[in-house]
Amino acid sequence: MDVADGIDRAGTRRLPVWGFLAVVVAYLVVLQGLGALLTRGIDAKYAAPSTADQVWRSITVPVGASLLLGVLVVAYLRWWRPVLVDDRPVRRWVLAVPVIQLVAIALMVNYGGLAERGLGFTALLLLSALFVGFGEELMFRGVGVTAFRANGFSEGKVALWTTVIFGVVHASNLFSEGVGAFAQVFAAALSGYFFYLGRRVGGGLLLPAVVHGLWDFSLISGSVVPGESYPLTMISFLALIVLTVLVLVRREHVEA
Repeated sequence: MDVADGIDRAGTRRLPVWGFLAVVVAYLVVLQGLGALLTRGIDAKYAAPSTADQVWRSITVPVGASLLLGVLVVAYLRWWRPVLVDDRPVRRWVLAVPVIQLVAIALMVNYGGLAERGLGFTALLLLSALFVGFGEELMFRGVGVTAFRANGFSEGKVALWTTVIFGVVHASNLFSEGVGAFAQVFAAALSGYFFYLGRRVGGGLLLPAVVHGLWDFSLISGSVVPGESYPLTMISFLALIVLTVLVLVRREHVEA
């Protein structure tokens, strides 16, 4: 067992950083390609579905396929343990990061809008958002973190580069959303680092995947009623500011 990266060299395959980047490109092709194909000819705005048909076309199927790709990659590499489990402890205060995220989620959810859409719609949207959480965490905080660790990067650079790549990946929304996607890139990069801390403090991928999925569910819920403005979505930005300040103040006291 290699102590530096937690990978049993005899039982796993190696993945260079360029190989991880190639996997990310394939992930984007599946996600964006299927999304574009299934939503062709229908009025489906990005992350703003108002019918169950729009949910499964724009989120469930494309994200589900990209999640399956991530599972196949992990299975091929035989990286189940290092992807799903994190043995590098952090200090207790880091638990405040997912706690703040969960509080923000509870406040942000558009309960009235979801009630208007109905139980079936809400259940499908929740499932689809969890697909997003597990798919993106498996790819970036799972395969990405493990790949950078296995290639000898320090933990600080592991956090940095997986965060940067996660943010840049969201620039693919420029094709559908225009320059407004730049704000998504910045917010995604910040969130990516907080999800990385969630992986560390939770001892693995489950905590950040669930928080990530619920975070997206709460954000999307604010746009499920066409033409209705939902101001509580701004809580997400306030939460990111609070988390950024907290991490900057405590940045020297992360590692246990």
